[in-house]
Amino acid sequence: MAANTIDTVEDLIRVLDANPVWLEALRARLLTRELLELPQKLAAFAAATERRFEAVDRRFEAIDRRFEQLLIDIAPIKAAHARHAALREADLIAEENGLTFIRLVDGMQLAELARSDAAAGIATNELRSFRRADLIAECRAGTGETCYLAAEISFTVNGRDTTRAIRNAALLTRVTGRPARAVVAGLRYDERVRGRLQAGEVAWYQLDPHALEVE
Repeated sequence: MAANTIDTVEDLIRVLDANPVWLEALRARLLTRELLELPQKLAAFAAATERRFEAVDRRFEAIDRRFEQLLIDIAPIKAAHARHAALREADLIAEENGLTFIRLVDGMQLAELARSDAAAGIATNELRSFRRADLIAECRAGTGETCYLAAEISFTVNGRDTTRAIRNAALLTRVTGRPARAVVAGLRYDERVRGRLQAGEVAWYQLDPHALEVE
């Protein structure tokens, strides 16, 4: 049998394998131009799709950044709203802790306490934070003794809030010579502060969600 004799399909395949030009000519005869160009078109489509997905990813990343910034921007507003609600419920916070509410201690009075001789030696940053306490109330214990309540307030109470409340209560005791109760108030609390709540280092007060509604 001659080298290029074709009697079977296997012969045809063998000849085409040996002659790439013939193979390409046969493909051009059997396939339409669209089919011949399909691999290149698919590659171009895949590249275009990849570019579009990359553009969409960039847009989502930009949206995520804007959303994160929005959360940062509204956090002080939420905190102020929660604080306002807690101030309205100061007597309830005191009552829930077995105390009778007498009055709120305002910023001027806190400043006087921070400047008293009893506050000597306390770090400046701690005194500054103390003067910015969310809620300080003068109360009366069941024994009739004057005491204080130091509360920190957030939508979601975290470790910083609990630390500030405990520290402020300790500072109140130091500068007034009276017992002080640390409290954190909010709609919910970070699970990481549960241990301190359970240990009694600080008391928890849950704000009424309806009290946070804009009037």
